[in-house]
Amino acid sequence: MKVGLIGCGAIGAALAQLIDSGEAGGVELGWVYDLKLERCKRLVSGLKNKPRILRRVAEIYEDEDVDIVVEAASQEAVRQYSLDVLRSGKDLIILSVGALSGEDLLNSLRTEAMNLGRKIYIPSGAVVGIDGAKASSLREIKEVRLTTRKPPSAFKNNEYLKRKGIKLSGLRGPKVIFSGTAREAVKFFPASVNVAATLSLAGVGFDRTLVRIVADPRIKRNIHEIRIRGEAGELLTRSLNVPFPESPRTSYLAALSVARTLKNLSETVQVGT
Repeated sequence: MKVGLIGCGAIGAALAQLIDSGEAGGVELGWVYDLKLERCKRLVSGLKNKPRILRRVAEIYEDEDVDIVVEAASQEAVRQYSLDVLRSGKDLIILSVGALSGEDLLNSLRTEAMNLGRKIYIPSGAVVGIDGAKASSLREIKEVRLTTRKPPSAFKNNEYLKRKGIKLSGLRGPKVIFSGTAREAVKFFPASVNVAATLSLAGVGFDRTLVRIVADPRIKRNIHEIRIRGEAGELLTRSLNVPFPESPRTSYLAALSVARTLKNLSETVQVGT
């Protein structure tokens, strides 16, 4: 199975290395694409097996060798490329899940994939408990809450914080910088809480999933805590993730989750919900 990669940042580069080393199963990286060409060149230079570097968006859709495309770029990339990826006869893995908070796009992708016989995969990403959320959603769920804690550096240059006049420089203790629905969270923190979107899709939706975001200068890891309460019982999970040094808002577990998703596609025994 051949894979195409859109986005050569921290997650994309880590995923490419995992594919190159064989840790993502029987898959091969066919090509990479990024708006910043130098990122592609830097990524490919460190790989044993050299994928093609695409220079035009049209090449994504013209290619007939790749079976599945991984989006590891941004919510805007999902909005711009995802439908045409499906129409070009390829399956799709989406990492910037916050883009799917837009009901029109989500419905369009579902319809297009169904009509074309294509698949869309959303890895669990940087959180644990997505399997429990999916199973619990078959019965009544009364409450879903996500608390995300990250070092202040993870929120650098965030427009929502600038607009609200929230300053994190010199912060000495934890500070709640957002409390609201998942739909609002993925809009105001598009690069920081894709986990909220994944949890929403697995459970009760964007408007019933409640999110609290905390900037904490005392921690060095990205911490995600989930609480689900419903007819099936109560589920509590907590993950303390190692962030990428060059991208503190992103957890390394996210890249591993995509590699595991690719590996699952070639395995005959599937473990987990």
